[in-house]
Amino acid sequence: MLTAVRENIRARLTATYNGNGMNDEAIVKLKNASRNDKNYYLPMLETTADGITSTQAEERIKAHGLNEVHHEKIPSWYLQLIKAFINPFIGILILIALVSLVMDVYMAKPGEEDYKTVLMVGIMVLVSSFLRFFQEYRSNKAALALKSLVRTTATVIRKNEGRREIDIRQLVPGDIVHLSAGDMIPADCRIMQSKDLFVSQAMLTGESLPVEKRALVVREADAKSPLELENICFMGTNVVSGAATALVVTTGSQTCFGSLSRSLVGERTATSFDKGVNKVSYLLIRFMLVMVPLIFLINGFVKGAWMEALLFAIAVAVGLTPEMLPMIVTANLAKGAVNMSKRKVIVKRLNAIQNIGAMDVFCIDKTGTLTLDKIVLERHLNLLGDEDEEVLKWAYLNSFHQTGLKSLLDIAILEHVELHDYLKVEEHFLKVDEIPFDFQRRRMSVILQQRNGKHLLICKGAVEEVLDLCSHAFDPGENKQLHIESDIVIPMDQQMRKVVLETSRRLNEEGLRVLLVAIREFDDRALTYSVEDEKNMVLTGFIGFLDPAKPSAKVAIGALQQLGVNVKVLTGDNEIVTRKICKEVGIPINRILLGNDLDGMSDEALQQQIDDISILAKLSPLQKARVVKVLQDKGHTVGFMGDGINDAAALRNADVGISVDTAVDIARESADIILLEKDLIVLRKGVIYGRRTFGNIIKYIKMTASSNFGNMFSMLGASAFLPFLPMLPVQLLVQNLLYDISQVSIPWDKMDEEFLLKPKKWEAGDIQKFMLFIGPISSLFDYATFALMYFVFKATAPANQSLFQSGWFIEGLLSQTLIVHMIRTRKIPFVQSWAALPVVVLTAGIMLVGILIPFSPFAAALKMEPLPLQYFPWLIAILASYCVLTQVVKNWYIRKFGKWL
Repeated sequence: MLTAVRENIRARLTATYNGNGMNDEAIVKLKNASRNDKNYYLPMLETTADGITSTQAEERIKAHGLNEVHHEKIPSWYLQLIKAFINPFIGILILIALVSLVMDVYMAKPGEEDYKTVLMVGIMVLVSSFLRFFQEYRSNKAALALKSLVRTTATVIRKNEGRREIDIRQLVPGDIVHLSAGDMIPADCRIMQSKDLFVSQAMLTGESLPVEKRALVVREADAKSPLELENICFMGTNVVSGAATALVVTTGSQTCFGSLSRSLVGERTATSFDKGVNKVSYLLIRFMLVMVPLIFLINGFVKGAWMEALLFAIAVAVGLTPEMLPMIVTANLAKGAVNMSKRKVIVKRLNAIQNIGAMDVFCIDKTGTLTLDKIVLERHLNLLGDEDEEVLKWAYLNSFHQTGLKSLLDIAILEHVELHDYLKVEEHFLKVDEIPFDFQRRRMSVILQQRNGKHLLICKGAVEEVLDLCSHAFDPGENKQLHIESDIVIPMDQQMRKVVLETSRRLNEEGLRVLLVAIREFDDRALTYSVEDEKNMVLTGFIGFLDPAKPSAKVAIGALQQLGVNVKVLTGDNEIVTRKICKEVGIPINRILLGNDLDGMSDEALQQQIDDISILAKLSPLQKARVVKVLQDKGHTVGFMGDGINDAAALRNADVGISVDTAVDIARESADIILLEKDLIVLRKGVIYGRRTFGNIIKYIKMTASSNFGNMFSMLGASAFLPFLPMLPVQLLVQNLLYDISQVSIPWDKMDEEFLLKPKKWEAGDIQKFMLFIGPISSLFDYATFALMYFVFKATAPANQSLFQSGWFIEGLLSQTLIVHMIRTRKIPFVQSWAALPVVVLTAGIMLVGILIPFSPFAAALKMEPLPLQYFPWLIAILASYCVLTQVVKNWYIRKFGKWL
């Protein structure tokens, strides 16, 4: 037995998978079972018509494992906590804190230890990382709570034990199971016996209508896809109607469901947010790695005090590091997640908030997302193709009086309950007999006794089968009752047959599933009827069924298109139905590409054509994922929404995957965002939140990058000509801390309406350009302040350095804080656009604190001194000039480059 287990493990590790993600060995088994009868497939699986014994089942569990699929496990809390600290800026801050710990504490003289830098940097690291950890941990817990806690069972037939219910995890190959309406298929099975079995495979294929499954041998199995085999049922699909006995062929990860699940567990691909943040991070890090050593060397050579120069360089490094970036990013994303949660949306991965704002292509599955995932009676037409209540009445009588489990089509007809009392269905019509549905005839009939004693046969079924049995056509006229005697009967000639087939074809092109309804009247006769009586009927008209578009879909799609998001439909369903739904919801139908044609195209050819294709139909799960990848390779930020396992691979590969709480487990696990209600309108809000979040993040980055760049120019110049440091390390750290505090309110700021109208992406080159053009403006006014302090207030020697440093401390802090208002909008601040109240209050408060510090009791500790009152008119003039010049350059920059934020 140990050898068998070892061989099984080796086989699982070396198993190969085909283009559909299914195990090749499993496909061979399924096709062998499909194309042969029980004399072959029972011995193949070492079982009998009575099943296997419990002892055999236990042995097979050891050999094959439990019947369960791979699921993505949420990391333990401590791993999530560790991951929250893995960020390039957090790494730099921790390194700076360690260097400061060595320099300011371990190497300091006794009693002169300075913990300020270590404490301030440590607080920044902890606040940012814990904020991210708590938000993502809470979201993961909420997503986990969505999983069903109900134990799923199957009815198994075991040798010497008969039927019994067991946990589906205990099923093994060779087990025989009983299936009935409402059951989930517990494994990949070969049908042995069936009666009117309809199975919904929507979660695998995306097709909304259930498919017929029967026990007949499929001789051409090798030429078909596994999902097209009429005698094979797949794990995770469900029985809509009928009953069957089936043989378990494959279980667990060997099933179609399991193979797809297995391919989805593991490391996710980097999204546009991850790539964007990394590019920006490394741009700022490269800038810092050049400037900090330069400032250290200049100060060291000019002043000769290398230890002082090193401490100053460390303070500059802290100032240059956008240490608040992780916190600002996380706070922005967390605020977006909280706003989304108020609209019954769970954000599992915070980065998805920004990605949904950057999304410029939204790929959506059709079934259950654009549609209601419910069959409705859409049309009831007479022979001329006009809406006719008379046809609906015949269909209602047929569906009501048939026995057995009603099909989805019957349920759709019977929803017209208003006809029940009006027609007096039970009082005026007494059921005499029934000719049940079968898949050879593809029709069913009921025979009713009318009040006049005559018998009425009402038949509904597939177009070709019913049409061949009709000798006449029936025009019900405009009367409101079922008056057969007064209605016109037309002979069914070739011309009329053409009309019927043409109408049927037109309805099919509109995406409807069409049935014909026909009747035949008999004088009083024997009560037993047979298939032979289904002839010489009178055709009454057509009934057409559809999985209709959601009422909210058209509004939502229109809103997304207005926001610059291109919507594409990726579905496993056929192109006719998809075209009809797209037309209804307002998705332009440019080009349609089918799965078979997609297989014949290279990625390069697909990439050239993909922008012109709006519908991709008859796609396999891996084809959906491939389309998403091709769109990403072309530079698009891609969102994908779906709820079946056939959507899971695409959900995982997309920059933002969106699913619903009723989706299969693997789809929910693969998604970044889960909608608790299938309301597409919330997606528009999500896009706006995402763009607002991105706007606030990019504000901080551009403010910090340009301000730091300007400060470095100022530092370099001042370090070269001053006989003392332009600002002490502790002053620089306090200024930096105050500036950082002023940024904390940015997540609550609003964005200009124009900014929200188009998708936004991370562009490191744009940030670099912004830094180079806007950063030096502040340096001009820093040099003006240097000149003011040096020539007007005579702060020229080391003895007067605290006056110089106090003057630059205030001007530097105020200009940095004012730039928040100058950069946050492309309009004129305080005139055309005001920041949100928290931003105004916090920045004004920080400016006031900055002005008061030299006059406060803290001044001595920071080695500052009060400034003369004559300084402040100069300060106002410098700051006013700074704002005016920044606005002028801003207008020029927008004209030249066509963008601001």
